[in-house]
Amino acid sequence: MTAPVMTADALQRHYQVGGGFLRKTQTLKAVAGLDFELHPGKTLAVVGESGCGKSTLARMVTMIEEPTAGSLTLDGKPVRPEDWADLRQHVQIVFQDPYGSLNPRQQIGTILQEPLVINRKDMSKKEREEKAREMLRLVGLRPEHYDRYPHMFSGGQRQRIAVARALMLDPKVLVLDEPVSALDLSIQSAILNLLVDLQEKMDLAYLFISHDLSVVRHVADDVIVMYLGRAVEKGPKDEVFDNPRHPYTAALLSATPRADPEGGKERIKLQGELPSPLAIPEGCPFAPRCWKVQDVCRKERPPLEGAPHPAACYFPVDK
Repeated sequence: MTAPVMTADALQRHYQVGGGFLRKTQTLKAVAGLDFELHPGKTLAVVGESGCGKSTLARMVTMIEEPTAGSLTLDGKPVRPEDWADLRQHVQIVFQDPYGSLNPRQQIGTILQEPLVINRKDMSKKEREEKAREMLRLVGLRPEHYDRYPHMFSGGQRQRIAVARALMLDPKVLVLDEPVSALDLSIQSAILNLLVDLQEKMDLAYLFISHDLSVVRHVADDVIVMYLGRAVEKGPKDEVFDNPRHPYTAALLSATPRADPEGGKERIKLQGELPSPLAIPEGCPFAPRCWKVQDVCRKERPPLEGAPHPAACYFPVDK
């Protein structure tokens, strides 16, 4: 395997919340120690319920927020805040809402050229326009779309434009934050296939953030399952999907629709509510909702380890 283009080591992001008159602030650990590697031409998917820290991770990887602890490296070099302006060219993001991320007052050509105007001062106006038109063609849009405005396009077309803008600076890493969840089901597959084609052509490393495991199954090479800011299971996609070891992963997979009416899959229904990230229980944070819980789970946090792929569980799910 080729060397990773980006590496995260014990990445953490904490927030101080609350406070006020006679009240102490509390620490919210949105991401509490995450390790991963992003490789050219490969997709790492991060999955989990809302509030597990996925979007916070995206903001750190794209250098919107600085990690509280841990480190990021890009091409083997540390990612430092003083270098963000230069390094952001190599890491771009596609947001969930394709309309909210596009300026409604600008023509598509202007939107696409904007990253070049800011970051590539040596490019002429003609060169910027040529690249913008070429990128429109690459994402499957027509030449006449160049002079139109965002409101003239469908949701799927807007997301193609958002992808084109993210690729204008020839990044090495593309963060995809729920890129198809706001689209109709009929459009989702077209956008996913576009992303796969672009990855093959440009050798991009994807960090794909999603709560939809059926989408992840289609695009991912490796998967990290997050729960309350921590990875509870990680490994190659096929191993995680075919042999889930953590009860939380098994529950997520059991709730994923599959095009197999004869499958006879039993739904695992979790009991209780997701704990507050401000009051994470001792031991395993999943223990209050786990059907396999035992005393040790409530006392000690299980390490992320084991075979055939690591899972943070003392009593993994059997096949």
